[in-house]
Amino acid sequence: MKNSSTVDSYVTQMTGSDFARFIVALLFLAAVLVFSYFFTEQHSNSLFLAIAAVFGGYMAMNIGANDVANNVGPAVGSKAMTMGWAIVLAMVFEASGAFIAGGDVVSTIKKGIIDIDAFGQDTDHFLWAMMAALLAAAVWLNLATWAKAPVSTTHSIVGGVMGAGIAAAGFDIVNWGTMGKIASSWVISPVIGGVVAALFLFAIKKTIIFKDDKLAASSRWVPVYVAVMAWAFVTYLVLKGLKQVWSHLVQLLNDVFMLSLEVTSKPSFVTATMLGSFVAVLVYFVVKKRLRKRVIKLDNNRDSVNVMFTIPLIFAAALLSFAHGANDVANAIGPLAAINDAVLTGGISAKAGIPFWVMAVGALGLALGLALYGPRLINTVGSGITDLDQIRAFSIAISAAITVIIASQLGLPVSSTHIAIGGVFGVGLLREWLDKNSTLQAEIEREKAIVKDEKSQLRALYDQLRAIEKKSNRTAADSEEMLKIYKLIDQERAVIKVAKKELKKDQKNLYIKKGMIQKIITAWLITVPSAAVLSACIFFIIKNVVQ
Repeated sequence: MKNSSTVDSYVTQMTGSDFARFIVALLFLAAVLVFSYFFTEQHSNSLFLAIAAVFGGYMAMNIGANDVANNVGPAVGSKAMTMGWAIVLAMVFEASGAFIAGGDVVSTIKKGIIDIDAFGQDTDHFLWAMMAALLAAAVWLNLATWAKAPVSTTHSIVGGVMGAGIAAAGFDIVNWGTMGKIASSWVISPVIGGVVAALFLFAIKKTIIFKDDKLAASSRWVPVYVAVMAWAFVTYLVLKGLKQVWSHLVQLLNDVFMLSLEVTSKPSFVTATMLGSFVAVLVYFVVKKRLRKRVIKLDNNRDSVNVMFTIPLIFAAALLSFAHGANDVANAIGPLAAINDAVLTGGISAKAGIPFWVMAVGALGLALGLALYGPRLINTVGSGITDLDQIRAFSIAISAAITVIIASQLGLPVSSTHIAIGGVFGVGLLREWLDKNSTLQAEIEREKAIVKDEKSQLRALYDQLRAIEKKSNRTAADSEEMLKIYKLIDQERAVIKVAKKELKKDQKNLYIKKGMIQKIITAWLITVPSAAVLSACIFFIIKNVVQ
């Protein structure tokens, strides 16, 4: 499509070179510095607040670069969307989620991991700690993005706050019970996400892919799966994406339609489920009606089934981006809002209001970071772990919503990043289990045997060569034999090179990349301690510079 190629070309130009991206990012941070300084110049600590705003903008850009890939990566990897359109969609919905549902108030201490009372009335130490936490988390995310490792932005800011808190007030300031729960999410999140994604993929295979008449099965089951997705995402969005503005929405409905609904601070699970169920029923009948017309034009194969999941997958990417923008923008603006509140009031609060300019820094930073550096992680999530098509990507997307719903009702700590990556792993492992006797697996085993046999022959040739070279009085026949062996060695090397190339090509399409699993899990395990150590160091630097 012409429009699609135009968008891709524009995005490619905008994100083309490392130097150009760096300049654009630098200009954004410079604009944040100048704007925030002059906007708050009536306050004595306006320069301090402006520098904190730069740290917040830097953190927001890194969240956009690293975390957003989990929402659109599967859609890009499955070819449901091009990279350009994925970036545009995610930018719009991430920023919309932040602005519309980001909330009016945010917790100043993320997840309650440190005791705010430990600071007493020492506002300076609190300000330095929040600045250190922001910068440390942002630097860690930047390093992870450079290494193409998707990590939890929430865990990054948690580590930052913990490290700065310890540096400011000692180890007793940390709520170690809460930290234990956060550590448990390293296992809980990917396991639940992987199991749910694998179950959905298995169900789609059993009810559609493994059937002889795939079109008839699709007509029956695709509306069901899309309706389940609609229920999951509406429930998820109401519980997570709209909780900050729920009371305002209910009050608006009461005023417009003259209702008497109870105005609560956040939606209940029952309310969210009922809204989700209502939308799911509507979606079921709409999809079923549209499929009746579309199935007639499709062939009876897996590619046609993939086509039916393309549009739902795009909707899923958009909704995930909206919910992420509404929730995770707090990782950037929470500490910034705390600093702003402390500067304006001269005190320390557990909750802080979010001025519009603070929200704008977070929302615009998210969108810009995604546009400039998002493709690195989008490619990793979409194709760097396992090969995805629309069906597999759909299973991962729906897993993200359902896992959050399950975890929130059970009170389990989860990470959206770990859920998404766990979903990708789950899909890959299911493929490995289902296809363990596949033709591709047999071909890989055959290529491994060829490489092993050729290497054995190569070693034998080298042994023959060394035996001749050890002779003290080599004859002309020996020299001729050595030339023959050299030629055979070159031939064996060429055969091994071709066999290795074919093996690598087939392994790339098979299941999951084991090396990528090790890399990502390592990054997860060291995120909190790395951010904590960085934060503590930055806190002491700030303290020594300011005092």
